[in-house]
Amino acid sequence: MAKSESDFQIGVVSDTHGLLRPAVLPLLAGVDHILHAGDIGDVAILEALARIAPVTAIRGNIDVSGPCSLLPATEIAALHGTTVYMVHSLADLDIQPAAAGVGLVVSGHSHKASLEQRGSVTYLNPGSIGPRRFKLPVTMAVVQLTVAGMKVNTVEVPV
Repeated sequence: MAKSESDFQIGVVSDTHGLLRPAVLPLLAGVDHILHAGDIGDVAILEALARIAPVTAIRGNIDVSGPCSLLPATEIAALHGTTVYMVHSLADLDIQPAAAGVGLVVSGHSHKASLEQRGSVTYLNPGSIGPRRFKLPVTMAVVQLTVAGMKVNTVEVPV
């Protein structure tokens, strides 16, 4: 996606499970913020991502020990006028996003990319950039916030 000066791009990743594929880094180059929706597996992944852009991360069900276990289970981020709510599994969604003024819900867990609009709220699962699960593609997403609204692009990572 081409970016103008007033645009804000968010790289969205999940389910690294200790693996940060080198092919992901150039796909995140130029983003303004990175969201990691849990199952990180190694804090070094967050450190590598933070060298690209500021990172907001939550813990997933595998993040049970070490520094990643200290991350919150959910997080709210205000990014470029959009309120983002992060939860690893949608089954654990503990708010009513529309009532809370949330524009984007980011989740992970399933390793399967999905994008759904429910009323005023966009639900995004970027898939997984970690070890391949089943025959699912390795994917992430880039969210572009513009004056015209939100555009989401799911990106397949070359493996």
